[in-house]
Amino acid sequence: MASTTFNMKFFALLMSSFAIIQMAIAGDPGILTDFIVPPNVTNIDGNFFTFTGMRALLGGFPTVFRVTKASLAEFPALNGESVSYAVLEFPAGTINPPHTHPRASELLFLTQGTLQVGFVDTTNKLFNKTLQMGDIFVFPKGLAHFQYNDDVKFPAIAISAFGSANAGAVSLPNTLFTTGIDDNVLAKSFKTDFATIKALKAGLAPEP
Repeated sequence: MASTTFNMKFFALLMSSFAIIQMAIAGDPGILTDFIVPPNVTNIDGNFFTFTGMRALLGGFPTVFRVTKASLAEFPALNGESVSYAVLEFPAGTINPPHTHPRASELLFLTQGTLQVGFVDTTNKLFNKTLQMGDIFVFPKGLAHFQYNDDVKFPAIAISAFGSANAGAVSLPNTLFTTGIDDNVLAKSFKTDFATIKALKAGLAPEP
């Protein structure tokens, strides 16, 4: 039984690594050097290629949904490498709201729990699935998608790989309701009234 579990985990990791390589081939523009050194860096050693930010994950599970990223902003060595990572932690009943990544596809590997996931294509067709531990799901580049842990008792953890060092993230709720778009535009677009729009904006406003 233990051997079967190990083989399944190894196979899933192998498939994930293979997919990351394929994503990297079609990712960010190619570079003409082995790697890119930031202008303010003069001494390059193994530390430059090491990211330690994920150590914070060992400090305990959060009480709200949390994303820990290893992208260009956090890990400068990724510049030109066409790859980045994120660890997504879902306490029971939490959601990663609908959003897009304008510059990369996302490959999600569920390592703990179960997760409801889905995306909508340009014909407005929904593709959704309930993932089990060990499953991998791909979100095509630029399409709106979500992840939801609907388990009321147990958390879920997923690792996402992106085919860009800077995939970008556009949160649809925040983009629509916190950026100053006129209430009239939103009310007409959603075929609702001003009161509903204002309530939505109030619910997304940051706490003082």
